Amino acid sequence: MAWRAVFTALEAVCEENITALSGPTDLLCGNASGRLLTCMRKIQDHGRALEPVVAGFTAVYHHYDFDADTPGNGYRTLVKVLQSCVLHIIHKGRYIASNCHRAFFRANHNASEMEAYSSALCQLRALLYLAQRLLHDNGHGQLYSLQDGELSRRFVREYTSMHKACFYGRCLGFQFSPTLRPFLQTVVISMVSFGESYGKQQSGLGMAAFSFLTSAKYVIDPELRGAEFERITQNLDMKFWKSFWNLTESELLSGLASVASNLVQLNLTLTIPPEALRLPLASDPRLFAPVSPPVAHWGPGPVNMRLISYELREGQDSDELLAFSRTEATPISVSLVPFGAQKHPPSPWLLIHFHGGGFVAQTSKSHENYLKSWSKDLNVPILSVDYSLAPEAPFPRALEECFYAYCWALKNCHLLGSTAERVCLAGDSAGGNLCITVSMRAIACGVRVPDGIMAAYPATLLTIDASPSRLLTLIDPLLPLGVLSKCLNAYAGKEGRKEGRKEGSEMDEGAKSVSALIVMLLCVVQPTEGTSTLSALGRDTALLISDLTHGASNWIQSFLPAEVLGSLSSSHQKSLDNEAHYRSTSPSSSSSNSSSGPRDYPEGFEPLRSERLAVIQTPSCPIVKNPFVSPLLSPDDLLRGLPPVHLVASALDALLDDSVMFAKKLRDMGQPVTLRVVEDLPHGFLSLLGLAKETQVASDICVARIREVFQQQTPPPCTNKQPKLERTNHGPSN
Repeated sequence: MAWRAVFTALEAVCEENITALSGPTDLLCGNASGRLLTCMRKIQDHGRALEPVVAGFTAVYHHYDFDADTPGNGYRTLVKVLQSCVLHIIHKGRYIASNCHRAFFRANHNASEMEAYSSALCQLRALLYLAQRLLHDNGHGQLYSLQDGELSRRFVREYTSMHKACFYGRCLGFQFSPTLRPFLQTVVISMVSFGESYGKQQSGLGMAAFSFLTSAKYVIDPELRGAEFERITQNLDMKFWKSFWNLTESELLSGLASVASNLVQLNLTLTIPPEALRLPLASDPRLFAPVSPPVAHWGPGPVNMRLISYELREGQDSDELLAFSRTEATPISVSLVPFGAQKHPPSPWLLIHFHGGGFVAQTSKSHENYLKSWSKDLNVPILSVDYSLAPEAPFPRALEECFYAYCWALKNCHLLGSTAERVCLAGDSAGGNLCITVSMRAIACGVRVPDGIMAAYPATLLTIDASPSRLLTLIDPLLPLGVLSKCLNAYAGKEGRKEGRKEGSEMDEGAKSVSALIVMLLCVVQPTEGTSTLSALGRDTALLISDLTHGASNWIQSFLPAEVLGSLSSSHQKSLDNEAHYRSTSPSSSSSNSSSGPRDYPEGFEPLRSERLAVIQTPSCPIVKNPFVSPLLSPDDLLRGLPPVHLVASALDALLDDSVMFAKKLRDMGQPVTLRVVEDLPHGFLSLLGLAKETQVASDICVARIREVFQQQTPPPCTNKQPKLERTNHGPSN
């Protein structure tokens, strides 16, 4: 539906409801009629105010697309999200107008539903006003305010105080594909239940049982769920976040994922010792470049990897490779590889994968589902790198390990079942960042550069600079700003490093398994509706070490029960003081606009505010502007020579503008680049493969891009030809 028709329909629905609710209300319970009437009038006011704002965006947002064939940027997304919210209101409003006088009409339930969407519409209106400020202050075609720190500070300040609970309760996931909403409800309910038991002195089984018992109240009370999720994400504990998302590493969940995924003949975990390598120079293969093992922060150490292959190939069962196998894992699934099974010749292709997880969580084990599917679809061996995670291993440890793994794979491709005639790097989110920076490192070192990169929703700017798509962090249940800033600070070294590399995984495997069972049970319980380069790297690493001494945590103990928090009078008073300071410095509290700067909102409008302020520590150390941390900030000479880069982004992802701006940067340099923007999916959609048809289509797009790298001859630069999405099991001829 066109946006003008949407607002026309909204106005009609509001008038229809106001007329219906202004009549006899004998059948409506209590004050439900008054609540609905007040709510519909507020929605009508919001709609009338938003229509000209949306008209302004639709007139110009095409200027911010990558090209005419690739519509996608944060301004478009904000309008799309607003339209989704309005369409939900129209649907619910028509139901209320038609049924409000019937005997079995659930008046209080429908009043609560409409109030939640009215609150969401109010907050989205605020986001569009903030986006207007970005549109006004940024340069033409620019999505980020890289030179204007005040815009970014304003964005963070608004996030810290704006009400967000409505987006995590009844309105949870309204902007995404309907088939994904039950999954999002499961994630949110699981997290708040896990958060309530986290830190209690209980056994793993006791903690899991407590989480299961408390989860019921969050299933039946969406408002309570939203408020608790907001509390957790307002002042996030990184250790809690890692523990929760690492539940996907539990034997129970990973075992179920393995049952549902494609069967492969090889799933081998490897540990490569830290030995120096020598690789031929790309410019003159007669000369060699030394490649040192990773050494940052704690000296030389091994690199962990996982080799996945749909078919068993020559070299993959060799004693030389099996000598690297980790003892805690079964190297080869004997049941799938009968004795004397035929071995296939080495593949000319090799896919090297870096997983996502915000640089702080997960391993290749969490990503096996789609990797097995890719290995089958492409008929190619896949080497996935289990790099060390922040905050225990901040930059540049992960980059060093991934680059070392890439070089080791080139040198030992015969062990991996490949001749490596074509090598493609693939990764999602943080892994997409590492694909780009590993290639930059290869250029700087003079060794072979991969033949192509497929980066899904990559993080190319590791700062909190404001952009229209990053405004979505206020409503995104998977990537709120509190989470994003914690991950960025951890990778930059601003989150305090704990003693020991493996600290943070305190739950034993049994506790993880039972907690993972809670996640599965919730799926059933919940309703289903609704040159100078290296020297600069060294300088920034030195600055990082200095910054670590100042990386004190600012978060308040948000995971204590409410009654305990109430007894901490000093912490409570500090929160009140912070709120008073915010209100005294906000534009709405000032008597003069000239003294407080330009207003973000028109007179008479103010977004809803949260009862508890968030604490956001913006990444401020020089590390975040290192080109090997934020490739978007990289000078052209460090990016020149990159292989073809294929970016696959989501229109509803807070990092969408990272992909759009990076694609534009490469295109303007004459570098080969493509961008594809998929609809209706959240950040991390590859990990949701199998939950919705849309995730399968998006995964097929990624596969098509990888196949394009393997089959390319001499691709023209800066093309954006859309790939065919038909799936095939035919790999390279052997």
